[in-house]
Amino acid sequence: MDTFKQISAFVDVATQGSLSAAAAREGVTPAIIGRRLDALEARLGVRLLIRTTRKLSLTFEGTAFLEDCSRILNDLANAEASVSLGGVKAAGHLKVSAPAGFGRRHVAPLVGEFLESNPEVTVNLDLSDRLVDLVNEGIDCAVRIGELSDSSLVSLKLGEMRRVVVAAPAYLARTGTPRTLEELARHECLSLGPQRGWTFSDPERPGETVMIKVSGRLECNDGAVLHEWSLAGMGLSWRSMWEVGRDLAAGRLVPVLDELAAPPVGIYAVFPQRRHLPLRVRLFMDHLKNTYGNPEYWERQA
Repeated sequence: MDTFKQISAFVDVATQGSLSAAAAREGVTPAIIGRRLDALEARLGVRLLIRTTRKLSLTFEGTAFLEDCSRILNDLANAEASVSLGGVKAAGHLKVSAPAGFGRRHVAPLVGEFLESNPEVTVNLDLSDRLVDLVNEGIDCAVRIGELSDSSLVSLKLGEMRRVVVAAPAYLARTGTPRTLEELARHECLSLGPQRGWTFSDPERPGETVMIKVSGRLECNDGAVLHEWSLAGMGLSWRSMWEVGRDLAAGRLVPVLDELAAPPVGIYAVFPQRRHLPLRVRLFMDHLKNTYGNPEYWERQA
């Protein structure tokens, strides 16, 4: 019990920003919260928080520990809910954010399925390729693909997705097929806005990746437009399998440099730091995870 209280105090202080706010949440005094933190750091033998009279900040070890602890507390809440649901039903409003293209094809249909099973829930689905501010915009959870940069959010991995370089057969017949990464420099590469580059498995260092800066005369901030340009034979593009799988299966697009494709990237649900997630949020994320984690789902999309 002492260990659980110490971890809860640490998560509360880190997410609330002060001992007094964490104490108010727990219904105890700041001194008690402080003693719990001191005991936790003493037991672990590391400093988790840097505390001054004006500021509280996480150490490197504290940042990593916070992510693990938040996940553990959330898993515990889910475990309690799974054995105590009984006649309890999810209800209330759920606001979800997702990338526009992926959201149209792979989130919106699952929202419909979720509502069929949870008739007392209402959903607002926000589809946007911008990086939304979950806290200030009142978003319960967001679906994100690839590297996560915001350490203030908790994440749940839902599945994986591979990205490939593709081109229309007509384009390759006209320009030839690149066989090495260096040959990309002489090709028209369609860019999603000012991309940093395309990621591949490093041919010289097995197990590592390399980013190749590409260029071309066309770029667009809309992935659907890049998809159409690719089909029209206007250049090479680096797209996710969820977007081009059907075209590859039908022969409308052809994979290029597939043997150097980078490892899959994660599909995540991210949500603000909270002690207890509403049941509707937990059930919706479970629905996404059960779907995206099933290989047969992606096979049906191809």
